[in-house]
Amino acid sequence: MCRATALRGPALGPALAHGEILDAPPRAFALERRPDGPLCSVRLMSSIDFGEALRLARGANPASMPEILAKAGAGFGATDLVVYLVDFGQTVLEAMPDRSAHAEVPVTEALATTMAGRAFTDQHVVTADRDNGVRVWVPIVEGSDHTGVVAFTLPAVNARLLQTCEELGILAGYLIAAHARCTDLYNLYRRRRSMSLAASMQWDLLPPLVLKAGGVVVAGLVEPAYDIGGDCFDYAVNGPVLDFAVIDAMGHGLGAARIASLAMGSYRHDRREGQSLTAMHDNLGSTIAAEYEDSSFATGLLARIELDTGSFTWTNAGHTLPLLIRRGQVIGELSCRPTPPWGVTGPSPTMATEYLEPGDCLLVYTDGVTEARTAAGDFFGVERLIDLTNRHASDLLKPEAILRQLIASVREHHGFEDLADDATVVVVRWDGPAPM
Repeated sequence: MCRATALRGPALGPALAHGEILDAPPRAFALERRPDGPLCSVRLMSSIDFGEALRLARGANPASMPEILAKAGAGFGATDLVVYLVDFGQTVLEAMPDRSAHAEVPVTEALATTMAGRAFTDQHVVTADRDNGVRVWVPIVEGSDHTGVVAFTLPAVNARLLQTCEELGILAGYLIAAHARCTDLYNLYRRRRSMSLAASMQWDLLPPLVLKAGGVVVAGLVEPAYDIGGDCFDYAVNGPVLDFAVIDAMGHGLGAARIASLAMGSYRHDRREGQSLTAMHDNLGSTIAAEYEDSSFATGLLARIELDTGSFTWTNAGHTLPLLIRRGQVIGELSCRPTPPWGVTGPSPTMATEYLEPGDCLLVYTDGVTEARTAAGDFFGVERLIDLTNRHASDLLKPEAILRQLIASVREHHGFEDLADDATVVVVRWDGPAPM
């Protein structure tokens, strides 16, 4: 039997440290003993065999995902591979169990203070020199959403090999997406603590937290992650149109989750039937009113962006007004004459229109954000939200990074305890017409 051992030396080129990229072509080699005895160097692959990886995944146990990635990574010299999934609170990365031996026991990695966390938040490959080679951290890309990090060790790296590393993160995302509907494992690995029934229902309603497609970016985040009840959001890109909605059901807990689930079901049904915004708005209200004889209701907004022109139209059911961010600064709230909340009888909705400029962001939030309070009763408030948004948006952060900063500030204001009310923030950025 032949045993390959990674070789680090001049043929490999200099190693990268902390994200540095080289332009030299990859020349990764290993030592292999031939049947007749002598050692010889053999070239490792500079790209992943996706076909072989997908064939291995077909019919495989979802728990074997780290082993499938390790086999794919071994082709370009990767060893000591660990898969991390981000927790529902978006604060730490949890290591997936596997059957491999590791140089160090994998531990939970904080997003704010670790190399793995940096790869996740900055969304690019991060590297650092180690005694046995170069440690590499690669974001897991599940569609547009980043759901974790793959870490492994290479003999050395350069620009082209880093592209192969990124492909491993893409492969991990596709394996997770393919298996997620038929296993609870990935969901369980992301939980830092027990999740309420209402929160479990809400997470099952939510789309991926990040979408990047056709000149538009959508990012959303909900809090408290493990006890959310009545807040939810949704979006869909259908040809030249982006539809999105934010819904805030009254109350908290299971009752609120049931209202939110009904509201979301009505919205998605009508959207897929090709209904207009005003028809979806009316039907959503009548659906809640028909199912609840008491005063149950939900607030929210329904919106549509024409991706070719930036035309933004929306209706408002007693909800907080969205903020318009232009050139890194909040320039004001957008206005729309509201109807009463869905479930409360009232007039038909008025549809408001705004024309976005390329790069404009819309920030939509629920009242749990501004009504978060300190122990002394000091509300977070709209002014503080605008001030923090200006601070983070002016740093040219990605929408998902802005959300993470805002939600962290809300939690800090509330004393890092679970919020008394659900808090949701959604950022939508229009980058202009997508190139043909």
